Amino acid sequence: MNSIQSVFQKAKANGSGCLIGYITAGDPTPQATPQIADALIRGGVDILELGLPFSDPIADGPTIQAASLRALTAGTTPMQVLEIAKEIKSKHDVPVVVMTYYNPVFHLGLDHFLGAAKTAGVDGFIVPDLPVEEADDYRKAAAAHHLDTIFLASPATSKDRLIKIVNASSGFLYLVSRFGVTGAQQNVADSTVQLIRKVQPQVAGKVPLAVGFGISKPEHVKTVIDAGADAAIVGSAFINIVQQNRNDMLNQLQTSAEALKRATKKS
Repeated sequence: MNSIQSVFQKAKANGSGCLIGYITAGDPTPQATPQIADALIRGGVDILELGLPFSDPIADGPTIQAASLRALTAGTTPMQVLEIAKEIKSKHDVPVVVMTYYNPVFHLGLDHFLGAAKTAGVDGFIVPDLPVEEADDYRKAAAAHHLDTIFLASPATSKDRLIKIVNASSGFLYLVSRFGVTGAQQNVADSTVQLIRKVQPQVAGKVPLAVGFGISKPEHVKTVIDAGADAAIVGSAFINIVQQNRNDMLNQLQTSAEALKRATKKS
């Protein structure tokens, strides 16, 4: 059993879901990211998702786009992201998942980059622009390095394609809660609850279900967990705090994570 599986099993035994926290590595600086991770993990984040900054983040909304720009301006490189992951893993027994677009992985070389990631302690990857139909080489390389491959499904995913994605996924399935790009929302739509209930039977007994895009408040987390998700993914809400970059930023991050984690307790 790997570390991601262990986290989900522990949460289930405790009658709760998992909180997955996303931050952009290198935002506002590479040196600050491990401190931000510390604060979120102290607050209760079960799995940390590190975004690899990219110049054309097509799945991301304005908040994460701005974070990527700040990280790139600060000089953050793909290999530096792995060094950040290594530093975080040296302090915390928490799974670290890297979200990256495929271009940096392809440019650096599949085997080279994934091998370096494993050495750094990374547990898995999310590659939103890599369709499952074209992922055979990537999946083989990831499996060779014992890295989870986390695919995304959306409201537009057909049942047949969903089954294919579920069968190809490890770690967890990332369910995009709505059409569009990432970004904090005021409410979780009824359609998201219906989507979770539709997808949950397809993943049951195969891979945990994590829901992201627009999840930013404790009540959002509670809604998706009560609907049947195994985890809620929160990103833009944390990045908004980082963007403000106030003197009490780390305390705010920890407090926010604590409130979100409490909401994962199942009713």
